[in-house]
Amino acid sequence: MPHEKDLKRLVRARMSKTGEAYTAARAQLLRKSTPPTDHAELAGMADASVKEKTGRTWEQWVRTLDKHDAATMTHRDIAKLVSETYKVQDWWSQTVTVGYERIKGLRVRGQRRDGTYEASKSRTYDVPVDVLFDAWASASMRKRWLDEADIKVRSATKPKAMRIAWSDGTVVIAGFMPKGTAKSSVAVAHTKLATREAASALKQYWSDRFDRLSEELSHQ
Repeated sequence: MPHEKDLKRLVRARMSKTGEAYTAARAQLLRKSTPPTDHAELAGMADASVKEKTGRTWEQWVRTLDKHDAATMTHRDIAKLVSETYKVQDWWSQTVTVGYERIKGLRVRGQRRDGTYEASKSRTYDVPVDVLFDAWASASMRKRWLDEADIKVRSATKPKAMRIAWSDGTVVIAGFMPKGTAKSSVAVAHTKLATREAASALKQYWSDRFDRLSEELSHQ
């Protein structure tokens, strides 16, 4: 942004050229000097990735959802709008919703609309998506790498998504995606965390668990 003396000089030059009033000319110059919003940085995901999976960049999603006044809607209603109206798969409808909320300042990175926090982690493995999903769905195999007692699988849609309740009241949502025929990825959101510190600790926890899962899958 220009310094005040430079700004006044530019304003007068614009007034002379366009005939605008001082206030109007100053507003136009300030608008042009404001750097564009880095939507991808705020959302926490590259434009290329979200466009590949949803058909729109972050800037396009912001314009689209703003037309629905989505910033005044609940998280659930935004996700439903993205999923049903724009035919985006469940996992990616959540991704678009969270990214939009971050861009609009409705939540910070790692925080949910209700004030709780979440830890997110993803990993790609050299196995088909069915094999990766089964490593989560099979209780006997899950115990070998997850090593977490008293958890309950609340819902599962093979080979796309799974929702798991932790004994401490937190919830894990896992989304599975094929990467061709021989590779796949899993993305985890560990939700309902009370503090940012808990979210940070669980990021490391999931990194360690994913390492252990990699070892198990290498024996498949």
